[in-house]
Amino acid sequence: MSTPKRWHVVATAAILLVAGTPAVVASAGPSDTDRRDRATWAATWATAVTRGNATGLTNNGLNNQSVRMVVHTTVGGPVLRVRLSNMYGEQAVRVGRATIARPNTATADDLSDIDPATLRELTFGGTASATMNRGAELLSDPLDFPVADQSDLVLTVHFPTPTGPVTFHGQSRQTNFIGATDLTSAADGAGFTIRPNCCWFFLSGIDVQRRHSPGSVVVFGDSIADGNGSTVNANKRWPDLLADRLIDARPDVRTPGVLNASLAGNRLNHEGPEPGAGDFPGYYELGPNALARLDEDVFSQTDARTVVTHLGINDIWMSNDSADAIIASLRQINQQVQARGLRSLVATLTPYEGHGKPGVWTPEKEATRQAVNAFLRGSTEFDGLLDFDAVLRDPAQPSRLLPAYDSGDHIHPNDAGNEAMANAVPLRLLGL
Repeated sequence: MSTPKRWHVVATAAILLVAGTPAVVASAGPSDTDRRDRATWAATWATAVTRGNATGLTNNGLNNQSVRMVVHTTVGGPVLRVRLSNMYGEQAVRVGRATIARPNTATADDLSDIDPATLRELTFGGTASATMNRGAELLSDPLDFPVADQSDLVLTVHFPTPTGPVTFHGQSRQTNFIGATDLTSAADGAGFTIRPNCCWFFLSGIDVQRRHSPGSVVVFGDSIADGNGSTVNANKRWPDLLADRLIDARPDVRTPGVLNASLAGNRLNHEGPEPGAGDFPGYYELGPNALARLDEDVFSQTDARTVVTHLGINDIWMSNDSADAIIASLRQINQQVQARGLRSLVATLTPYEGHGKPGVWTPEKEATRQAVNAFLRGSTEFDGLLDFDAVLRDPAQPSRLLPAYDSGDHIHPNDAGNEAMANAVPLRLLGL
């Protein structure tokens, strides 16, 4: 298996930069550094990022503002590190200060308020501030900060100078917070006056150290995995619920992390700004075509072992692609995933009749979806199939979602639908 390009082995010198590492270690028992040397890095959370849109906040960027972002981990460990990303920026971006904490669940605003007793400062090469070069990423120093399985973390970053267009994830299904000046140590969220139910800014991943790790499962999908239709701030995306299920089934070090590298609106064969059927305008935040995302969003994830590809429905309804074009790209993704020594799973395309304006769904497009699914069910190229179509469809009208699983827009599952998808994943296909 090839080594991920993004987070290679952390040098001992970097490990010694952790805040709080003792200068003198008692001779009885192994030192903290010895224990870390024996540990392995495992991804606990990740998101796919894209460039800012053509207009609005993500294009204008941030200037002497702080962003407070909430993430929900999958697996835990005693030490963490954070990855920031300026992959799609148009200039270098200055990070003035960054902190991490646990939320204060005792307050009325437990999303933006932090527990001040848990507040810790992140460092980058031993300093509190750093610069992300244009198109580059920034990895924090390891930090002693015990992370529990399935827990919330609150990351606050101050950007003291204009950032230009941001690198971000647009459909977080999580309220995040923006406020003026340096609020990285603010215990409450009063200063965060902009509160969108979207957007992780310049943030792409969090790793933890574990004594043993079976690696991670990367979900490579579109809005169905990104959680559109699920409850905001509830972590009810089907990859979240799969992580819950894995923890319940194997509550130990053998549990893999689950990383959601999905982008709402993403297509196999088209770029985000390309318009689609039903007067859909297209946006940068939908990301580049899926094959162009593989290196950054899948292969560079820390210790990825399994990839679940669930893409193609947007190529049908937006772009009216043929079954052959969709199948060719799914096969190419599979080839590249397997060539990296990773397990490659694929999922059938789910129903969407009733979604959008006239022309978004047609009998001809339904025939394309059925042809793609028939190929996937009969293929022996992939390492496994997740038949999400069979899980979500209405038996009485197979071109439609089962009403009990429909969020209301007739394409995205609700919380119950997401749970049904997560429960339908055979754990043996994940190598467990």
